[in-house]
Amino acid sequence: MHMAAAFVSWPSAPLTESLVKRALSNISVSIVTSLPGTHECSKLLQWSTYDAIDHDLTHRNPDSVLSSSYTIRKALIRKHYLARCMHSYLTKHLDSVLKDAVPRTWDLEISYADELDEMWRDQLWDLGNEIDGSSQWWILKPGMADRGMGIRLFNSKDSLYQIFEEFEEHSEDEDKVDDTSVIMSQLRHFVIQEYIPSPLLLDPNERSPSVSVLNPPENLQGHKFHLRAYFVASGALQLFMYDRVLALFAAVPYVSLTNKEDVNEEAAPGNIDLTPHLTNTSLQIDRGEEGVHLLDELSGCHILSGDDTDRGALFSPEDIENIKVQMSAVLAETFKAALEMPIHFQPLPNAFELYGVDFLVSHEPTGLDSLGNSRIFQVKLLEINSEPAIELTGRRLHRILEDLFVAIEQVAVLPFFRHEVGCVPSTEVPVVPKHLRMCLDTNVRGSGGW
Repeated sequence: MHMAAAFVSWPSAPLTESLVKRALSNISVSIVTSLPGTHECSKLLQWSTYDAIDHDLTHRNPDSVLSSSYTIRKALIRKHYLARCMHSYLTKHLDSVLKDAVPRTWDLEISYADELDEMWRDQLWDLGNEIDGSSQWWILKPGMADRGMGIRLFNSKDSLYQIFEEFEEHSEDEDKVDDTSVIMSQLRHFVIQEYIPSPLLLDPNERSPSVSVLNPPENLQGHKFHLRAYFVASGALQLFMYDRVLALFAAVPYVSLTNKEDVNEEAAPGNIDLTPHLTNTSLQIDRGEEGVHLLDELSGCHILSGDDTDRGALFSPEDIENIKVQMSAVLAETFKAALEMPIHFQPLPNAFELYGVDFLVSHEPTGLDSLGNSRIFQVKLLEINSEPAIELTGRRLHRILEDLFVAIEQVAVLPFFRHEVGCVPSTEVPVVPKHLRMCLDTNVRGSGGW
């Protein structure tokens, strides 16, 4: 019998596979390319894609099989399930930090644009009233698409109807599908969120590694960006945040949707230029890693959002730390919310998982949180991604990915194999690796989890 084996399979993600193998070089396990029988090794690690993992094997062998994905976690990674999870939790926990950190969201299941007529009278009645009575913009997202697919902006019932009509046309003629369209018949679940009108704006070129001369403040242009943080959930249940957070910038300067001079209201809803508003790197392949920065690298940048009187204020290390603390607290609370939906989230003691979590930072110079405390910067949870597309980070920041996967190995894998690799069991509290922050440490139904 072999001592221990690791099944590693990432056929469409060679970078992830190489990072996994590099992290596993620190322990004595045999890496295999096909699943061995449990009788062939004393312990088995499945560090692979969700589809390649034998989940039944994970459930039947809690003491000898460790897997890199929870089997059931829709409450986290599906936008429409996450929306329901947040709504249910906030109904019962009125003072939760999620109250300020989750955009108001409606989920809907729709196959044809004509179905909206009935929805405005029923499940979308309150949303319809808001749309009719305000000039606010809203964002539509498919519940199960990723990489920016199917995202649209709208500010009226008619424009939402036209968006779904556009999706119907693409469903009938798949040859017409553009870079961000979706086939409506394949993606019936959607969420509608309030569009955050006051994002924090910075100029990524002010501190760009490729620019040797700093831009003077008068030449700076505010760009929208979102934050990508990596979180590691282990067992049932610990949650860690990797504090080397990425900032992913839009390709062009931000254009306010509330400024009629900057928005072509005659454009069809599907033709509104999303470039200033979408920060997804998957939609900016031609830019390479130009729009990807570490959040810490932005310290000292001029804040280009808010009132003109605030121009000249600098984004400080204290601001960055405050944002990281918020992110950690928000995702810990999100996992607590998911635990209250056990049908759709079931952590296992012999599993772990890496998530790429996206946040937006809103900037309100006179902002207050729900408790009346001053909060100029407020993080907003956008979505949680399993099997995140880490290859979009780029070569320049490759080192942070290497460190991330080594950290995963240390907190999630090594303890499981400790006896096999010749380590003496210790009663000491495990040391959390550098750059990992523990956000949550709880027992789900005792040590047995689910």
